[in-house]
Amino acid sequence: MNENNILMQVRDLSVTYQTRLGLVSAVDHVSFDIKKGEILGLVGESGCGKSTMGKALMRMIQPPGRIVDGKLIFEDEDIMTYDQKQMQDFRGHKVSMIFQDPMTSLNPVQRMDEHIIEAIQVHEPETSTQEALERASKLVERLGIQKRRMNSYPHQLSGGMRQRVMIALGLVLKANLIIADEATTSLDVIVEAKLADQFRDIREEFGVTLLVITHNIALVAELCDRVVVMYAGHVVEIGEVYSIFDDPLHPYTQGLLHSIPNIQLNDNEELYKMQGEPPNLTHPPSGCRFHPRCPKAMDICAKYEPELQEVTPGREVKCWLYADHSEKSTPTLEVRP
Repeated sequence: MNENNILMQVRDLSVTYQTRLGLVSAVDHVSFDIKKGEILGLVGESGCGKSTMGKALMRMIQPPGRIVDGKLIFEDEDIMTYDQKQMQDFRGHKVSMIFQDPMTSLNPVQRMDEHIIEAIQVHEPETSTQEALERASKLVERLGIQKRRMNSYPHQLSGGMRQRVMIALGLVLKANLIIADEATTSLDVIVEAKLADQFRDIREEFGVTLLVITHNIALVAELCDRVVVMYAGHVVEIGEVYSIFDDPLHPYTQGLLHSIPNIQLNDNEELYKMQGEPPNLTHPPSGCRFHPRCPKAMDICAKYEPELQEVTPGREVKCWLYADHSEKSTPTLEVRP
């Protein structure tokens, strides 16, 4: 991969949460790249670590969570070395986030124009209120929001309109990367489709990169260029969206795609349901974390964890089905005096 084409590199990132039941490894030594100008999908079941990953990319993990290892290299700089002032500038000017429910992110007693003006002036104190208002007005009109709606409060807008305001907050400081964390989950299918079109439009018009975190596989197929599949805190497959949907390699990815409802089922067919449940990450299973649920599990899967490796150009998978396990046929024991 051409490193000049990479916006952000995630390397061996680990995030843990201290709970009363023990230490949870929500993200466990995860590595992947985000390319400039792409729409990257991050998918998996609930509890697989998707949202934790999104917050970790902005160093927004709050106690009892903690980033315990890894590097976050953005445009050749490791933001894990940034101090608080540098991170404040990074959030907004470089990376911004759109959350699942904008009502929890928007101040209910502030009008829409006040939200955007405040975002500008916090990061650019020298900007006058009039200048900020003009920038905000031009931006929201380009996003299809009528100028008169700028005087509305969050509760006076529809869900789709509130998400457009969140997009405006992400774009107003000209961020390079926008992270959309389940941004369409609370919307109906019509509004969701319009928002997907909006994401494509802003990628083309503003030249931004998008990371779309979702459990909606159909949305990923429609919107994204590449896909990162997560399971139990691990990345299990990475590839171009068409190659993953045409030929999923990891048994977990195959199960996810098989689980998409088919409206053309025959009367004698049943909806597919993947067997089992995701593991308890306070005591994850040994070896491959998917092996207790995997229909293709082998003996080695329970003993050793496979590595994420490239099997074809641009296609990576973490599975013993595609690895040379001749040297791992029997467990090795460390003998101590």
